[in-house]
Amino acid sequence: MKRFITFILVVAVLAMTLAGCGRSGNQADSVSKPSPAGSDKLSIVTTIFPPYDFARQITDGKADVTMLLPPASESHSFEPTPQDIIKIKNCDVFIYVGGESDEWVNKVLKSIDTSKMKIITLMDCVEVVQEETVEGMEEEEEEETVASDEPEEPEYDEHVWTSPKNAKLIVQKISTALCQADPKNAAAYKQNTKAYLSKLDELDAAFQDVVDNAQRKTIVFGDRFPFRYFADAYGLKYFAAFPGCSTETEASAATVKFLIDKIKAEKIPVVFHIELSNQKMAQSISESTGAKVVLLHACHNISKADFEKGVGYLDLMQQNVQNLKEALQ
Repeated sequence: MKRFITFILVVAVLAMTLAGCGRSGNQADSVSKPSPAGSDKLSIVTTIFPPYDFARQITDGKADVTMLLPPASESHSFEPTPQDIIKIKNCDVFIYVGGESDEWVNKVLKSIDTSKMKIITLMDCVEVVQEETVEGMEEEEEEETVASDEPEEPEYDEHVWTSPKNAKLIVQKISTALCQADPKNAAAYKQNTKAYLSKLDELDAAFQDVVDNAQRKTIVFGDRFPFRYFADAYGLKYFAAFPGCSTETEASAATVKFLIDKIKAEKIPVVFHIELSNQKMAQSISESTGAKVVLLHACHNISKADFEKGVGYLDLMQQNVQNLKEALQ
């Protein structure tokens, strides 16, 4: 169904372009700061929050940066509007994640002329790992597929930005592309990138210090788990209800019981949830164990209030440092 919707959108965009829609107007739900008419600023479009924030930190007002995903919206179920596709078509630099959640992007890119566009895929910036199902986790229900002799392609974890170590690699790749696309501002971009990478180094060191001085190395999520790269980076063991890209929201009684038993057995003081979650499962586990319900922000997206305040990746992750310390004490 989603493929059909994307196809219809692409057709609609082509029709709108032929009708002269071009760069007219901004979609109300997309997030951007339009420039004055006739502006020659570099136009950058990103699908979700992390690359949006990285790009605006690098450019510091010298480029127009747009995020297609509206604040407070769920990233995995995002579907583009015709105006979103027009924004992609007209931008100079387009940045997206590149996993299964972005299948719609490949269809859009194939339908437009990208010869003058720089395209950055976050999953091409780092070494990716396969999404895994750990002990006690709900397994994804397999979709019915037509029988084929070809081996099934592995599903890679999309949440590459959750590790500050990966974030540094991503920022550098974005910076290089922006400098190539906008040579006149390259010196400023390089200076901003150097300063931002230094802050990411400090963030990385802060997480490592928390883990090095922790009493335990296990974290529990009464939620999806989009922190595989983060856990691998700092040597953490984890248990969770669902993988990071799961569409499920209701865990089985057996899964909830497993997490409750794990917290009780290891006397784990915190049960985590992620942003924009209903927290019901985490609250239920808390009631049965006494564990405190705490947010570990995966930075997929942020609330409208935080967006309006200018909250960034570093702000969210620095709060994660404190929350992780509480969970590992």
